[in-house]
Amino acid sequence: MYNQPMLRDDALKGKTIVITGGGTGLGKAMGMYFLTLGANLVITSRKAEVLEKTAAEMEKETGGKVLAVVCDVREYEQVENVLAETLKTFGRVDVLLNNAAGNFISPTERLSANAFSTVIDIVLKGSVNCTLAFGKHWIKEKQSANVLNIVTTYAFTGSGYVVPSACAKGGVLAMTRSLAVEWGKYGIRTNAIAPGPFPTKGAWERLLPGDLAEKFDFKNRVPLKRVGEHQELANLAAFLISDFAGYINGEVISIDGGEWLQGAGQFNGLEAIPDDMWDMFAQMTKSAKGS
Repeated sequence: MYNQPMLRDDALKGKTIVITGGGTGLGKAMGMYFLTLGANLVITSRKAEVLEKTAAEMEKETGGKVLAVVCDVREYEQVENVLAETLKTFGRVDVLLNNAAGNFISPTERLSANAFSTVIDIVLKGSVNCTLAFGKHWIKEKQSANVLNIVTTYAFTGSGYVVPSACAKGGVLAMTRSLAVEWGKYGIRTNAIAPGPFPTKGAWERLLPGDLAEKFDFKNRVPLKRVGEHQELANLAAFLISDFAGYINGEVISIDGGEWLQGAGQFNGLEAIPDDMWDMFAQMTKSAKGS
C-alpha cells in the first residue's frame, strides 16, 4: 500500500504550487501527485526542453494546468521572473517547494573551490533566493502560505564524500527552522523533508555510474531493506503543504526507512573506495554528464 495515493482528490484544490527542479525525478513525481489533488503547478529548471516535455506530459496525464518557466535559482532576477509569471498565469501562489539541487560524490580534497561553490550556490543560495522572493511577496500581500524544503538526513548528521551538499543542505535546514519562528506570525509555515534513498534514474547514474551503484547498494543500509517509492515522498509532501498540516511548522521529517539511525552519514561507507577507483569514478561521472 505504500505506493498508493494518500489524500482525498480535492486536498490541494485551488492551490498554486511552485517546484524548483520540477522537470525530472522527485520534483516531477511530487508535482504529478499535486496535480491529481487539484493544484495548479509551476515547474522550473534550467533546461527549457526538459521542462516543456514534462509539462505537456503532466497536463496530458492529469488534466491539470502546468506552467513551465526556465530559471537558474542562483540568479535572483530569474527567481523574481518565476514569481511574476506565476502571478500572471494563476493570480496567486500558495506554496514554494525548494527541490533544485546539485551534488558531487568525491573525496573533498579532490574538489576544486569552484565545484564546492557550485553546489553551495544551487542548493543554499538558490533556496534562499526563492524563499526570499516569495516570502517578501506573501508578507506584502498579507497572505498565508508555506515553504517546503527538500533536504537530506546528512543535513543534520553530516557525511563524508558529499561535504559541499552537506554544508548547503545544513544551511537550508537552519533556514527552515529559523523562518518557521520569524515568519510564523505572517501565517507562513516552513518545513522540510529529509529523504533517504529514493532512486531516480538520471541522478543516481550521475552520482554512482556503472557498477558502483550495485556495489554500494543503499538497500543494505536501510533497516527496512528497501529503497523509497516516489509516491511515498509525494504523499508526505502533499500532506505537509495541505491545510491538514496547518499546525506543523519548523519540522524536518525523515523518510528513510531508518537509514540514518542505523549509520549516520549516508555516504560514509564510500571510504572503502581506493584511490584508483576514484580516478575511474571521476571519468565515468564526466562521461555520464556528457551524455
